[in-house]
Amino acid sequence: MKTLAAYLTLIATLIFTLPSCGPADSDDAAVDTTASNNTRGAGQSAVVDDESQKNVVQVAIGSADHTTLVTAIKAAELVDVLSNAGPFTVFAPTNDAFAKLPAGTVDGLLKPEKKNDLSDILQYHVFVGVLKLENMQDGQIFNMVNGGNVTIGVKDGKYTVNGANIVATVPASNGVIYVIDNVLLPPAPAQ
Repeated sequence: MKTLAAYLTLIATLIFTLPSCGPADSDDAAVDTTASNNTRGAGQSAVVDDESQKNVVQVAIGSADHTTLVTAIKAAELVDVLSNAGPFTVFAPTNDAFAKLPAGTVDGLLKPEKKNDLSDILQYHVFVGVLKLENMQDGQIFNMVNGGNVTIGVKDGKYTVNGANIVATVPASNGVIYVIDNVLLPPAPAQ
């Protein structure tokens, strides 16, 4: 019973003393809220953290070989999604991989009216969860974010996804990135 009485006394004290902790007059109450207003609703990508390991988007942004991918992620408005906790496995085509597409394909996909098509292609490169290379097996199938499936190939110690070579592995705070040498194109929808 003493514990309950002490607890109630503490609560009563807090209730009556907290209002008196405010500013003495309205001049002291002026606070600059500009910084917080600028980032309101900006999403996970607006979080500034220079100490933690970079997330998949930050890793891509820091790679000179992935500028086309970063441009596409921004155009599809997927930056915040891929900056979240995940975890994600991202198969990241290089600039050279995008250059293998027919002329005008990338420029066409970057147009605002093609945002849904671009998003579908990019989501075909993302798996929710972390796929470890050493656990991948030849013929293994994974369902990607867009609902399509990719197939892993393993031969002579080399790994592929839908025939694209996995040329590098880059860990990120919210998953793993596998650098690939071709763009993965989702299969056409069944009619």
